[in-house]
Amino acid sequence: MRTTASLRLVTDSRREDLAASVARASSQQVRTSLRVGLPEDEAGWVNCGRLLSDADGFASWRASLAEWLDERYGEAPERTTAGHIMTWYLGVPGYLAALLFHHERRVPSLRAEHLAFQTARPRPHPESIAVLDSRFVCLPDDPAASLREATVVPDEQALAAVLRARFTAHAARFVAAFAPTVRFGRHTLWAAATDALDDSMLLAGRYGGDEGSGVLDAALLLPSRLGPLTSGSTIRRQNGGWTRRRESCCFHYLLEQGKGTCSTCPRVMPK
Repeated sequence: MRTTASLRLVTDSRREDLAASVARASSQQVRTSLRVGLPEDEAGWVNCGRLLSDADGFASWRASLAEWLDERYGEAPERTTAGHIMTWYLGVPGYLAALLFHHERRVPSLRAEHLAFQTARPRPHPESIAVLDSRFVCLPDDPAASLREATVVPDEQALAAVLRARFTAHAARFVAAFAPTVRFGRHTLWAAATDALDDSMLLAGRYGGDEGSGVLDAALLLPSRLGPLTSGSTIRRQNGGWTRRRESCCFHYLLEQGKGTCSTCPRVMPK
């Protein structure tokens, strides 16, 4: 017969599963809805693995964006739709991973088949992200380290290496699928992947109320240029706050009625 203490341990461990982590991390920001598993009504959800296997999916997504851009700005340049979709897609694994690493010191599965997203309307950016696998990697002192879903690594550097490797593997599949559909070189696509990680970690700290801790985590994750990523973290102090120099361009500046060049664009920000 189990003791009260052992029952409490089992109950507490169940509270510390990936769903609990995702819920806590999600509560630290308002940018994107996060969840584990899909709702009963899966309408509108896009599985990343299926999207990467179907080039027509990207064409449809770009068409929806072009329609919104045309209604808002009167035009939808090809490079602008490609730049936005590139940035938005890579932000799905990048933002989810950054939030869980920063707030929970956990790394979920980032396999394309294990992630899904739902886009908003009328601007079709990802507004919800779902992780579809309950397994995660964590540190030895994690309360759920003994769960069968957990894989333990020895320290934070090892955990950061797992995140970087899993994200890079997903990004490689995206580059292979998306590159033939756009007029971007592979350096541009990998630059966008680098931005997705670095920017997401800065945002995780900013939304969580401690921007400096996000900066430290970005440096841990991207200490230097580790190919195929195009740089280490580019976050820096400027005018009393933190900013970063983007490695890639979203090409929003091509819209005549747009906001012009972003302040962090590599076209205008010095190295």
